[in-house]
Amino acid sequence: MSTYKQIHGTDIEVLSSDPANPVEGQVWYNSTSNTVKAVINDPGSWATGGSLNTPRSYLGNAGTQTAALGFGGSPGVTNTELYDGTSWTEVNDLNTARERLAGCGISTAALGFAGLSPINNVETESWNGTSWTEVNDLNLSRYNLGGAGTQTSALAFGGFPASGPASTTTESWDGTNWTEVNDLNNGRAELAGAGADNTSALAFGGDTPFGYTESWNGTSWTEVNDLNTVRARLAGAGTQTAALAFGGDPAGVKGILTESWNGTSWTELNDLNTGKAELAGAGTQTSAIAFGGSPNVTEEWNQGPQTITFSDS
Repeated sequence: MSTYKQIHGTDIEVLSSDPANPVEGQVWYNSTSNTVKAVINDPGSWATGGSLNTPRSYLGNAGTQTAALGFGGSPGVTNTELYDGTSWTEVNDLNTARERLAGCGISTAALGFAGLSPINNVETESWNGTSWTEVNDLNLSRYNLGGAGTQTSALAFGGFPASGPASTTTESWDGTNWTEVNDLNNGRAELAGAGADNTSALAFGGDTPFGYTESWNGTSWTEVNDLNTVRARLAGAGTQTAALAFGGDPAGVKGILTESWNGTSWTELNDLNTGKAELAGAGTQTSAIAFGGSPNVTEEWNQGPQTITFSDS
């Protein structure tokens, strides 16, 4: 029988106490407790949080799992709510009631743009943690678009324009103005987005027969590996290289699927507890929040390394 050293090229560490910051894959023997331990990657799970005060779908989103912002939504409301990790609180409204808009940023510095109100909307509003201010408009009016980035460095892509098929148009926000940049390769709406700023983003899903994913490098979009399950009206969280896709409606059914993106491919993980579409999402790949849609349930996603004990002696 092969030994651990023969397989891995090194002996198991012998420590008198567990390491303060173990990393995934690390194995050690705790001589005090006489146990062999290792760090593995937790497959993640969803837990129920507090529901929005005003039930709605197709709303805008920003923030993190413990400090999220939800605004607008169907049927064309101005309501804005702030999540503190436990419950939602109503704060100051958008200036323009609308649904099917996009958002990005954090709970104290967010951006909401485009939408339906009831006509196609080009308006952009900036949130300072207290109130919304109208700033410069998008160049193309549209709704059901994707968004990513921050309050001062954002990207808007895809969506339904006033007429014609779903758009490929991409616009970059510099904190003052929107500028048209290179198009998506595949025009679509009802898609999700993730990304740190207007130079690094991911667009995935949407109303196509394919689970397209495209990666933005600040200049152009590149097609990368598709979602495992084709769906539209889904939500996303994270960055260009570490994203989470959840919910949506594959085959017209409210979805529970969760997929994680590692910069190269998507992997299916544990499902939402409640099937949801037309929802919003915020946070990171390992710490996300899903809210809005129907039913009006908020769920929190947590995933990360965990220490397990292999044996006692």
